[in-house]
Formats: sequence, structure tokens, C-alpha cells
Amino acid sequence: MNRGLFITFEGGEGAGKSTQMARLAESLRAAGRDVLITREPGGSPGAEAVRHVLLSGAAETMGPAMEAVLFAAARSDHVEQVIRPAVNAGQIVLCDRFFDSTRVYQGVTGNLSPDFIAALEQVTVNGMTPDLTIILDLDPAVGLARAASRRGKEVPDRFEKETLEIHRRRRQAFLDIAAAEPGRCVVIDANRSPTAVASAVSAAVDRVIARAARISARPAGGAT
Repeated sequence: MNRGLFITFEGGEGAGKSTQMARLAESLRAAGRDVLITREPGGSPGAEAVRHVLLSGAAETMGPAMEAVLFAAARSDHVEQVIRPAVNAGQIVLCDRFFDSTRVYQGVTGNLSPDFIAALEQVTVNGMTPDLTIILDLDPAVGLARAASRRGKEVPDRFEKETLEIHRRRRQAFLDIAAAEPGRCVVIDANRSPTAVASAVSAAVDRVIARAARISARPAGGAT
């Protein structure tokens, strides 16, 4: 592939995104692929500077609109400084959260206008839409328990501390996105062993890699 791929991982707290990204990266590298792992908020120097402000809750008092704007500023830097150059260089970029999280966290449960979220998205993403979005689906009660176990004695972050009902709304919002964009999104049951989940993730990624290879093999101006 001359152009790489952009794959995002989405889902609620404790769904296993970091674990599955690491396993996928290991598998892809073993197959000879050049892989970059990144995350949001963060992933670039400018975006990392905003990460603490967002996750600490320092921006919470400013309201969801300001949070969305801060996420957008971080995302714009992340896209232009890291994601787009890596994909253009032929790398497979794996990103822990992207614009779907803003749609869900600030849009749906922050009660922001879809038009406002869409306008921010258009400017900050600037055409860098994921080739594949893997949504790890898990009962929020299970996910929050996992997150608490992983966190230990550390204080919950800005989003982990919210009510179970809010997390349930977020789960449904991710499922609604997947239903609306089946060509981009794949929902994977995360309430299984890490190995079983990793197998499903790999199968979804293999299909996207095969599709990209078919597209790149077509003659210029040939039939689609």
C-alpha cells in the first residue's frame, strides 16, 4: 500500500481499547506492517498540552461547548502533525479515540447541537476520516469496574466519574453511530476473553487491508 490506513478504536470506559490496540499492533508488525499507535486527547506535543486540562476536569466548569472546542484544537494538531503524515507515509495508524468520542461525550451526553459538532469536526479533521472504526461494546457497569481495577487508588478522570446512566447513554450513542455508518464502523463484543476480542479485531482489520489492496491495484481510470 502506498497510502497507509487510519484505524480508530472507540467504546466506553474499560472496554479494552489500549489492550486491543497493542495486540493488533504486535500482530501487524509481525506481518511486516509499519504501525503507529497514538491516542486522543493527545498524540502530538500540542494536543498533549491540552490533555491534562481535559481529563483533570479543569475545563468542566466551562461547559461542554468549551470542552468540545478544546478537543477540536487538540485534534487538529494531532491530525496535521501526526496522523496525516504517518498515513501518507504508508503507516497503519491506530488511534485510541477520535471524533466519534466527541460526538458521543460532548454531543450526545453534553447536549450539544449536532450541527455544532459537525462544524467542529469538518474543520479539525479536514478529510482525515478513519478507514475503519472498531467499537468495543461492553456493559458500562462491567467497563467501569474494569477501569476502577486498572486505576487502583488513582482518582477517576473527568469522564470515568460520571453516573452509570450517562455511561449507558454513551454506549447506545456509539451503537447508533455504528448503525448509521456500517461501511466505516464494526461493533465487537468486548465481554469476551482478550484473545477472542483480538481475533475479531484482526478479522475486521484484515478485511480493510484487503479492500485497500484491491483499490490500489486497480488501473488508473479503470472500472470500480
